[in-house]
Amino acid sequence: QVRLVESGGGLVQPGGSLRLSCAASGSIFSIYAMGWYRQGPGKQRELVARITSGGSTNYADSVKGRFTISRDNAKNTVYLEMNSLKSEDTAIYYCNAHREVRTTIYDYWGQGTQVTVSS
Repeated sequence: QVRLVESGGGLVQPGGSLRLSCAASGSIFSIYAMGWYRQGPGKQRELVARITSGGSTNYADSVKGRFTISRDNAKNTVYLEMNSLKSEDTAIYYCNAHREVRTTIYDYWGQGTQVTVSS
C-alpha cells in the first residue's frame, strides 16, 4: 500500500511557474514508476508526465519543453516543475504510483491538487 499526498497547487498568472510535490509513504518508493496526471473541467484524466524507477521520463506533447518531472528517492518524493503556464493547464493534478509484478498491477493515487492559471 502506498499513500500519496500532493502539494504546491494554487493560482498563477499565465506565463508563471509552479512546482508540485508528491510525498509517498507506506512502501518502497524507488521501485514504483511515478506519474502526474491531470483532469481539467469537463475533460478526462490524462497523463502529463511519467518517470520510471530507473529515471526515464516521458511527457504529454502539450507540456514538452515546459514541464519537468523528477524524483528524489531519498525523500520519497516526486516533483513536477511547471513553467510557462497556460490557461489550458488549469486542472486538478493527481500523483500516481504504478508497479507491475507479472500479471498484477498496483496503482495508487493521491487526492489531487488544484492548479488554476488565470489573470
